[in-house]
Amino acid sequence: MQPSLNTCPCQINPTVDTVSAPLSYQDCCQPYHDAFYNGEIDKADGIKAETAEWLMRSRYSAFVLVKPEYIVETTLPAQQALLDVAAIENWAKETDWAGLEIVKHTPKLGKRHAQVEFKAYFNTKDNTVSLEEKVQAHHELSAFVKIKSKANNDARWYFLDPTVAMTVTQKQPCICGSGEKFKRCCGGYI
Repeated sequence: MQPSLNTCPCQINPTVDTVSAPLSYQDCCQPYHDAFYNGEIDKADGIKAETAEWLMRSRYSAFVLVKPEYIVETTLPAQQALLDVAAIENWAKETDWAGLEIVKHTPKLGKRHAQVEFKAYFNTKDNTVSLEEKVQAHHELSAFVKIKSKANNDARWYFLDPTVAMTVTQKQPCICGSGEKFKRCCGGYI
């Protein structure tokens, strides 16, 4: 399928020939991105991803559209300061994104976690390979945690980044602020 220019990046899947009525960026991920860039992301009535899958989709679109600040803001708050915004931006710019496939969404794991298995497709720059070999996939099983804000009791999904080196032991309070021990909460997912 050749998407129109306004098709949301998360709606493009190179493994499917046709997509019935793909959403436009305006009707899909743009409201999430705009809420962040307009300073509305922390408001109780602000637009937020209702599921881990939609957070995953909005994060993929943010990579395609080079919005590294959104990537940072939607990562678990305890990990945000440890992220390299310049590296995220460079990787997003240097990658020739080709589409997204949601393999499986497990919306409820325990009290506050979810997982999204996905494939983020990209084109290689190797001119010596066939067209079929040019499209590669980054296949990942990502974990997400839903956290309630103490200020306004609003709940929001966050990505748990397994690549961030953190010094936390299994018996310490969890990094998500749940009040549980790390090993009984996010420790099983990172």
